[in-house]
Amino acid sequence: MKITVKALPIEEIIEDLSRQFNIPIKKDSGEQILELPSQLGEGYIRGTSFDSGIGIIDYNFTFFKDFELLFSVNNTHPLKFIFCSEGRVDHTFEEDHEMNTINTFQNVIVSSSGNNGHILNFKANEKVHVSSIEIIRAKFSHRNNYDFEGLDPVLKEIFRDSQAEKKFFYQGNYSIKAADIVDEINEKKLLGFLRSVFVEGKLYEMLVIQIAQYMDDQREDHLPKILRQKDIENVKKAIEIVKANLDTNLTIDYLANEVGTNVNKLQEGFKYMFELTVNKYMQQLKLEAAKEMLESTDNNISQIVNLIGLNNRSYFSKIFKEKYHVSPKYFLRSTAEKDTPEDEN
Repeated sequence: MKITVKALPIEEIIEDLSRQFNIPIKKDSGEQILELPSQLGEGYIRGTSFDSGIGIIDYNFTFFKDFELLFSVNNTHPLKFIFCSEGRVDHTFEEDHEMNTINTFQNVIVSSSGNNGHILNFKANEKVHVSSIEIIRAKFSHRNNYDFEGLDPVLKEIFRDSQAEKKFFYQGNYSIKAADIVDEINEKKLLGFLRSVFVEGKLYEMLVIQIAQYMDDQREDHLPKILRQKDIENVKKAIEIVKANLDTNLTIDYLANEVGTNVNKLQEGFKYMFELTVNKYMQQLKLEAAKEMLESTDNNISQIVNLIGLNNRSYFSKIFKEKYHVSPKYFLRSTAEKDTPEDEN
């Protein structure tokens, strides 16, 4: 299935898609929403833009057939910051047809040259969530952008290029903070004016993060400082290792080596996700396991101390009381009392 969109800006894109899909537009807090008809797929396309020249189109759907979306308006196309948070999408410049796949957790920054457009290809029966920040540079330049001071020279030139004289393409993994913002934008906790202000603010926040990531990737030492999705995946792998070895006192060096990262990155990931160091997280996990065993097994305290890999019962009692505000002995006794059935009168 192929759809050609010959419209700008975002609101007109949504209107064009509405006509071609023959589906109505739903409006909510300044956002225009197209819910796919059941014969085409499941999900929605949502868009909104702001007076500053920034906007977003959100593709969150599953098409039942391969779907090609060609943006081919005879005008200057926006500078796009495209994020794929689920599934994958293929991007192609209209003029050269070189295909680039944007996989889950990847982003691209793209600008077509002249009036040439973009093509997005979505695979049939694959759940996809793609968010595209769209910047109309001619309008965006009317802001007080302070001559884009502090930007990487290449990116500064791209922002200034309001007539799209040069083609630009950059691809990389997107940061965890950007992933969080995508989730926040999709949560509809606010309505009306507050929702509109919230979304615009989040777009600028995401823009800052993506620019910082691009500049981070250009560093000469090639050692990015920003925490990425792959770092969080390493944290998740480390957690599984810890859970499978609760009776062992694993070292941070061992965990980092097992998941293929370094100690500093692993520590950063745990602090980001849990606001705890690796050792503190392992301690909390052991305590939670101990609490569960006290509640649901016949093991005594000494046995449980061994099962969670601690050699010192006094130390276990100390950290257990710090977390649960009662001693393990008292907790065990109170749990037993709860389980004891009351005498019938």
